[in-house]
Amino acid sequence: MDQQKPPLKITAVRFVRAVGIFMNSEVKGRARLMLAGLVILFCGINALNVANSYVGRNFMTAIADRQSAEFVRQAMFYIAVFAAATVVSVFARFTEERLALLWREFLTRRAVNHYLADAAYYRLDRSGQLTHPDQRIADDIRVFTVTTLSFVLLVFNSGLTIVAFSGVLWSISPLLFVVAVLYAACGSFLTIAFGRPLIRLNYDQLDKEAGFRSGLIHVREKAEAILVSGSEKKQSARLLQRLDDAISNFRQITAINRNVGFFTTGYNWLIQIIPALIVAPAFMRGDIAFGVITQSASAFALLVGAFSLIVTQFQSISNFAAVVARLSSLLEAIERSQAPGVPAIEITIEEKHLAFEHLTLLSSPDNVPLLKDLSVSVPDGARILIAVDNPATAVALLKATAGIPLNGSGRIVRPGPGDILFLPQQPYLIPGTLRQVLVPPDKAGDISEHRIAELLQDFGLDRVIGQAGGLDVEHDWSALLSLREQQLLAFVGILLAAPRFVWLDRIDATLGADQLRKILHSLSEQAITCVHASETDVTRDPYAAVLDCREDGSWAWTENRV
Repeated sequence: MDQQKPPLKITAVRFVRAVGIFMNSEVKGRARLMLAGLVILFCGINALNVANSYVGRNFMTAIADRQSAEFVRQAMFYIAVFAAATVVSVFARFTEERLALLWREFLTRRAVNHYLADAAYYRLDRSGQLTHPDQRIADDIRVFTVTTLSFVLLVFNSGLTIVAFSGVLWSISPLLFVVAVLYAACGSFLTIAFGRPLIRLNYDQLDKEAGFRSGLIHVREKAEAILVSGSEKKQSARLLQRLDDAISNFRQITAINRNVGFFTTGYNWLIQIIPALIVAPAFMRGDIAFGVITQSASAFALLVGAFSLIVTQFQSISNFAAVVARLSSLLEAIERSQAPGVPAIEITIEEKHLAFEHLTLLSSPDNVPLLKDLSVSVPDGARILIAVDNPATAVALLKATAGIPLNGSGRIVRPGPGDILFLPQQPYLIPGTLRQVLVPPDKAGDISEHRIAELLQDFGLDRVIGQAGGLDVEHDWSALLSLREQQLLAFVGILLAAPRFVWLDRIDATLGADQLRKILHSLSEQAITCVHASETDVTRDPYAAVLDCREDGSWAWTENRV
């Protein structure tokens, strides 16, 4: 279940902080330059709007008075103002889109880095405290940046409009100015009253849409398992239930939008006639020129529009409020996951050292001992065999050493992430190119294609390059290769990464004794310490020491002469 929506105050604080981080980040120079350009462009737009209102007034007056020469002159002014306004407006829109793109790129990179740092993604997934973080990072940040910038500029532009046209409207009719302010205030209040539930419904709609989409992704990823198990009807019922939830919620949204629409549509229609009702009598008495009527209508509409942001933008505001709340939840959940409580099993990072001190591992959820009070130190550069009666012991020991929280106690001393790599029985090969799978990012310029091809050939994988279409063609390797090929490909990647320690988890069951000997020999040639966990009766001769882990959790450490 998703956590509760954060309070409005916390959401507002996080919103302000997100803006502040961006404006003070490494891209602040470009961001501030674009923002300054937007301020200048919007000031220009409002100046042109004011000029346009006076040109329009004179243009309409020339028509009413049948003044041909003045009509032509004002028409030329009209065209010039429209042309200038077009150029300025287009550049303003272009700059706004580029600034939004820069902000989205910055926030998305920051969110991805925080999400993948300190195993936050793992803890979030295990805790279930946040639903669909992927959708929040991919979609909500995009909506947040685009909409936030649009609203900020809209508010700024409305402020300029109020300043620019308040004097114009007051000079025409003080009464019309007062009516504009009161009309906008009443409209905003009633719009909030009618549409307030939209914020909650839009928040829920984003989650329900993401749930339906994740269900479809699950079907695609588990297609073979679904086919074998014959669970198509169950999957269909599950997907259709999620679809029904999304549609039901959206029906409520459309019902409220209908009610808000009745009010806002009538509200906008009345804007067109109110100025004429107030100013037209003065024209009939001969107190003002005909062009003043059109100028008053234009100034009134712009001023009321500036005061009525809530009315004209309420649906967008409700969507925006939901997105800000969801991003606030994401940031809060990531921050909590990055500050976990003190783990039962302590992990200490020490270079060139792998040891277990009074380590006890318990099965989940029944807390049956898998390993009791293990205290051994792995010799540097040696081959170590961990022989287990219970495969769950091998899995638990690998997970604990990798830093995955487990039930138990004790201390594990291990090198940093780059100095110890794990090859589980079911390896994970990232979807991507063969080069991305095999070559560590920090060694991309140091490893030649010849070296990659040589290692692939040594382990009988030379056909993989041809099957993949080269080193730089993307594939889903779990679908393209057999389990044996995946294990060997992952091992080639380990050799190219050249860590100080390698942990092999029961790979001999798939690869066989001959391939295992070749793997151990390759590790010895590169002076890589190897820990091999096996549940089968493998020969113990190639290993410097053997850790026997028995069914009852007891263990024995035996050193051999290699």
